[in-house]
Amino acid sequence: MTATTTTATNGWAEGWGLFWTLTAALAAMALGFLFVIGWDTDGYRMVIRTTARTSLVLFLAAFAASAAFKLWPGPFTRWLRRNRRQLGLGFAMSHFIHALAIIALWQTDPGTFWGLTNPKSIVTGGTAYVFIALLAATSFDRMVKALGPKAWGRLHWWGVWIVALSFIFTNGKRIPVSGWYALPVVLVVAVIVLRVIAGRKQRRAAALVT
Repeated sequence: MTATTTTATNGWAEGWGLFWTLTAALAAMALGFLFVIGWDTDGYRMVIRTTARTSLVLFLAAFAASAAFKLWPGPFTRWLRRNRRQLGLGFAMSHFIHALAIIALWQTDPGTFWGLTNPKSIVTGGTAYVFIALLAATSFDRMVKALGPKAWGRLHWWGVWIVALSFIFTNGKRIPVSGWYALPVVLVVAVIVLRVIAGRKQRRAAALVT
């Protein structure tokens, strides 16, 4: 999520067209699973699992966009950087659907719900959701002006790192259940390393100029 001004563009893969395309695709996917599998425990769990993956992909795309462009400038990384606001908001939409499915599972099958989570996970996950909501709500130029660039920068710096650490914690604790949960952890850590390398490159370039 970023404060970079984005002009309205035509097409499904640019600007707000991209955001609405992502929103429609995510909603269609979730509804498709529910209509095919059922509006029950199995259906809600499928939506939860799938939106966990789409949320990770969209978050990583927004999280890595600027660093990827600094290290490998090109058409694709330029597209990522140009649309990182919409990718970030697409992540927020994916996680909103994820939350709705979790609530539906809790209401439909409390036994399964509490077998899959615990109060500690709810607190950490709830904290991440608060920051996701704040990041989404302040991803518009009007909010940037209202907060001021300094406050906005601090909020988004802390917000994206808290969400990144939430992904690491949520998936890392499940690695003993399945080794596949190590993959999201590795991907998030890889993007963190990418951002550190890009930051060092930028600082070296600035030092050479001065």
